[in-house]
Amino acid sequence: MACQCCRRQLALLVRQAATATEVRSASSIRQLSVASSPRFDHRRNFGSTPSQSQSTFREAIEKYFRRKAEPYRVVHATQDIYKACAREALYTIPDKDRKAGTIPKTAEGEDIGEGKTMWHEDFKLPPTFSTWSQVTMLHMYLVFARLRNLERETAQSWQRQLVDHFFFDAEEKMDLTHGISSRGLRHRYLKDLFIQWRGIIAAYDEGVIKGDPVLAAAVWRNVFKAREDVDVRTLAAIVSWMRLCLKMLDQIPDESLYYQTLAVFKWPAKNELTLVDKPARELEGQLVQEQPLVQKVAV
Repeated sequence: MACQCCRRQLALLVRQAATATEVRSASSIRQLSVASSPRFDHRRNFGSTPSQSQSTFREAIEKYFRRKAEPYRVVHATQDIYKACAREALYTIPDKDRKAGTIPKTAEGEDIGEGKTMWHEDFKLPPTFSTWSQVTMLHMYLVFARLRNLERETAQSWQRQLVDHFFFDAEEKMDLTHGISSRGLRHRYLKDLFIQWRGIIAAYDEGVIKGDPVLAAAVWRNVFKAREDVDVRTLAAIVSWMRLCLKMLDQIPDESLYYQTLAVFKWPAKNELTLVDKPARELEGQLVQEQPLVQKVAV
């Protein structure tokens, strides 16, 4: 039997081949050959010479097969981009705790694992499935926003594959990491996760349009679950980092998205704390520290 990874790849390729509108049927190649075939005429002219017609036919063939290969390029490109998104808040659950049934739980009953990423250590997020999924979807949203600049059919193809990678991986984590063997239960959780994903898109879109306070509130509700003990500096740093990523993604040409998107996430969000701690120009004159009053003592 094929392994789970092979089955996932096969499912992605089959779905892409079935839904991609850019893939033409085999009959189109015959239409191209008819359209590019030379017209024989009794008169001698250079517009219908065999060399020119063969060049046109060869270009048509190359264009056709490039369209045929495009779905497979999208699958591999989105897989690499998704891996970069998913490893930002990666966590594990020790085998000894899983076998002994001693996995610590959150107040909501969620398994707590071990994580050593920036989101766990610097931003004080617990290494749980919820944290991993929210941080991963945050990164995916940034890529989604950039993909909207592509043509509609191309953007939908990229977005569909990116979402498929995420939900395949999420179900695998439920099964292998958390021991949820019931397929029906996993699908119920995946349905709830999809609803969260749609809400995240709407919330972050609203924040990007209306301003940083609204965007920070969306991050606070989704990533930090509206906790009251969240450091405001952390929210400000994440919002600043999101704006920076959107700017860098916008500067990438469409044809370079296949290999340049991964470099955007190499800049960690915690680096924005330096910018957050720097006083704004408008407040420089108002943040003068008050000098302590010195009382005169009579001699």
